[in-house]
Amino acid sequence: MPLSTSSSPRVDVTIDMGNPLLNVTVDGFLKTGTVAAAKVAVEEAYHVITKGNKASTVLNKLDLENDVYELAFEHDRMSVACLNRESRVTIPKLILQFITITKELKKMCKEGAYWGTVGGVYVGMEYGVGKIRGTRDWKNAMIGGALTGAVISAAINKNRDNIVMDAITGGAVATAAEFISYLT
Repeated sequence: MPLSTSSSPRVDVTIDMGNPLLNVTVDGFLKTGTVAAAKVAVEEAYHVITKGNKASTVLNKLDLENDVYELAFEHDRMSVACLNRESRVTIPKLILQFITITKELKKMCKEGAYWGTVGGVYVGMEYGVGKIRGTRDWKNAMIGGALTGAVISAAINKNRDNIVMDAITGGAVATAAEFISYLT
């Protein structure tokens, strides 16, 4: 009996920036950012399925401009009591859902932009190293991963030891991913 092969669907979007380095960097940003945003959407769907309305489990206290508000949930409404003052407001559930959706969309955009940036920097670094070295092999992935780890880490924190450790981790992960891609 012959072995069956399966192929996954492939979607390619080409954006011509006029420079091959920019082309692969933007492509990496878009693909990685899309995956990260989808990851957040799936996580939030999981939370809704397992815990019900996420707003009712997470938004127990809300801090708006140093006033702490306590939220109480009823059937189709949410009441908000300011703990610093003697006031209570009732908010319809539709507005609560809008607030929750807005927070989740912001989280999706934030994660997509962060991981898209990491992916774009990595793909650009790997491409640039390949052009400089004049060859395409696993060493490009290792050097590109190490440079990406160092650059992203340096942008986030200034501790030299953390930057070096993140560079080592980036190189190791990129090299492992390259070796795994050779197996498939």
